[in-house]
Amino acid sequence: MSGIVINNLKKSFGTTSVLSDISLEIADGEFLTLLGPSGCGKSTLLRILAGLEVQSGGSVAIGERVVDGVRPKQRDVAMVFQSYALYPHMTVAQNMALPLRMRRLSSFQRLPVIGRFMPGMTATLAEIERDVTRTAKALGIGHLLARKPGQLSGGQRQRVAVGRAMVRQPAVFLMDEPLSNLDAKLRVQMRAEIKELHQRLGVTFVYVTHDQSEAMTMSDRVAVMLDGELLQVAPPQEIYADPDDRRVAEFIGSPKINMLEARVRDGRLAETAGTSFSVPGDITPGTSLALGIRPEAFHLVEAGGHNILTGAVRMVEHMGSDLYVHLDVPGTEHPVIARLLAERAPQITSGQTLHIGVKPERLLVFAADGKRLRPHDHPRAKVLHMRERA
Repeated sequence: MSGIVINNLKKSFGTTSVLSDISLEIADGEFLTLLGPSGCGKSTLLRILAGLEVQSGGSVAIGERVVDGVRPKQRDVAMVFQSYALYPHMTVAQNMALPLRMRRLSSFQRLPVIGRFMPGMTATLAEIERDVTRTAKALGIGHLLARKPGQLSGGQRQRVAVGRAMVRQPAVFLMDEPLSNLDAKLRVQMRAEIKELHQRLGVTFVYVTHDQSEAMTMSDRVAVMLDGELLQVAPPQEIYADPDDRRVAEFIGSPKINMLEARVRDGRLAETAGTSFSVPGDITPGTSLALGIRPEAFHLVEAGGHNILTGAVRMVEHMGSDLYVHLDVPGTEHPVIARLLAERAPQITSGQTLHIGVKPERLLVFAADGKRLRPHDHPRAKVLHMRERA
């Protein structure tokens, strides 16, 4: 078993807190992505798992062993860095063989002259060469073993870095934004290759990125981080469709979710932008809320009314099968973006007035503190729910 258990992890650099009370369980064989903007603490958390940083508090267990204070090479983890960290003077084969030489050869065997005459040296080197060749062939870089990193493309160097980690057959793979130096087309290709690699190996992957496309397409679960805090851990679709926090809803999704500031009128209706929306539960009148609406949740309607916004078209983005329609809605600070199917939408032009509606179940409601409100989250709604159950 090679799952990871993180308990109440904290990390500070001087008086600056980087990680704040992080607790997380990663199942054996799971692909978990740490997702968040730059500076949120995700890479620091990964380095603590690798043993490259020491936490200020809390503990980390890999498998059934607590690894606090355990040296990196004794944790049975392999890390792929953003910069690939390949030795430019070594060939691909030598770069990939290096971790095996460090693990399988004694300090005397690694000496440049004396080492070659040590007992068992020939058999060990042959075994290392077989392991490197087999791994390189699996990654499609067998023909590159004699080249040096300077002779490789970005995608090839990335495969070499993965191969150097893979050849050790670690219990856990740690990847720190390994695709960020690649162009967009190659990133899409390498995402698929890394996902296939995980499925083939069946070991635990912890992957760090700020790119939500990588997180949503590759992961079994996504852990969203912000300002050193773990906001939500869930499968990708749940993170998108059912966020627990306004910050999660605003970070995930492209185009960005529409947020409307509203005020509750009579407990079940919230007023905003000259209209009213049905909200879950029975909320105290006068309460301030934020209403989140994904662009694809809108649909065209004939006229105004409840759960409908009316505005003038500012801009239309043609995306092939879809249209991104930007509407200036009175009472909103930013344009409202609706994603409409091109085949179902009429010819839409700038300046045109449109009515777009949203079904109540597609509305995401957030309290003033940013926490998600569901039908039974509000105290008054909870009382009603308890009465119904009684």
